[in-house]
Amino acid sequence: MQDKMMNAFAEQTKNMYNPMRKINSLLVENMEKMTDFQLEALKAYSHMGLSQMKSATEVKDADGVRDYSASQAEMMSTLSKKILEDAKTMADMSMEFKSEVEKILEESRAQAFNKAAEETKSTASKSTASKPASGGSK
Repeated sequence: MQDKMMNAFAEQTKNMYNPMRKINSLLVENMEKMTDFQLEALKAYSHMGLSQMKSATEVKDADGVRDYSASQAEMMSTLSKKILEDAKTMADMSMEFKSEVEKILEESRAQAFNKAAEETKSTASKSTASKPASGGSK
């Protein structure tokens, strides 16, 4: 009897914490992806900035200023495109994370519903079996 209760408790605990474990694992994985992405983006932005600084140090005359100004406009266009692409990538990663969490929660809800339905059915069949048949002699 005690073993049966302990097994039931262990099973309920496992069922209760399993979705949280999955979500935590997903969260760590997502944080790792986001961190890697942000580090790569930071590297790209830093490279752009340093490249422009180097170009600025090479300006020596009016033609150099004109060329540098043209490269600044081109770099700003490239930077704007990169920022938009990065924002879209981050949004996509966030939406993917959200859908995975929703999937885990839906699976958990479905399992809980099925378990409750099974328990209700089991309890109902036990109570029907334990009731004496009412035969009728009066």
